[in-house]
Amino acid sequence: MKKVIDFEHWNRKEHFEFFRKFDEPYWGLTVEVDFTEAYLSAKNLNHSFYSIYIYLLLKSVNSIENMRYRYDENSIYVYDTISVSPTVLRADGTFGFSYVDYSPNFHTFTNAIQEEITRVQSTQGLNLGSYRDDVIHFSALPWINFSSLSHARSFTNIDACPKISVGRLIKKDNRQLMPVSIHVNHALVDGYHVGKFFEILDDSIKNFSTELI
Repeated sequence: MKKVIDFEHWNRKEHFEFFRKFDEPYWGLTVEVDFTEAYLSAKNLNHSFYSIYIYLLLKSVNSIENMRYRYDENSIYVYDTISVSPTVLRADGTFGFSYVDYSPNFHTFTNAIQEEITRVQSTQGLNLGSYRDDVIHFSALPWINFSSLSHARSFTNIDACPKISVGRLIKKDNRQLMPVSIHVNHALVDGYHVGKFFEILDDSIKNFSTELI
C-alpha cells in the first residue's frame, strides 16, 4: 500500500524541487559496520548469515520514512512497506535479479529468501520481470573489502530506490566487520536519514538474538 504526499504542504517541497533537477541526484557513502552479534547468531543457531544481514538492513530501511518515499511524473508517495530486490549469483558466474517480500518476522523472511535464491539459481538471464519501486536494490560482493562503490544507472528513467551493497566480512580484534554502501536519491533522503539508518542498523544487530527466541 502507498499514500500520496500532499506536495504543497510537504516539509521538504523545496528540497525535492532542488535536487530532482540534478543530472545525478544520488549520493552515497560506505560505512564499516560491526555485525558480530548477528554473525555469532548465525553460527550458533545454524542460520544463513546472508539472510540475517539482508533482514537487518531491510528492517532498518523500513524504519526510516524517507527511505520509503518514491515519486513519478505525477506524484510523490510513501509506501507502508519496502521489500528487497537482491542479485543472486549462479554457479556459472552470472546473476539474476530477484524479489523478496519484507516480513518483520525473521523466520518468515528467511524462508522466503532461501526459496527465491533456489528459484533464481535454476534460471538463466537477468529475470527482469515487471519493474517495481517498492524495493531496495541489493547486492553482495563477499570477495572485496571495499571502502567506496558506485552504481551503473540510467538517467533517462525516474529512480528513487535506495541501493545497498555489502562487501567482504573481515575479522578485527575478534569483531566481525563488513562494509555497507548505501546510495540514496537526495530529493528524498538526506544525510540525517542515512545517519539514523546506521544507528537503527547498529541497534538491530546488537539485539538480533532476541528476535529468535
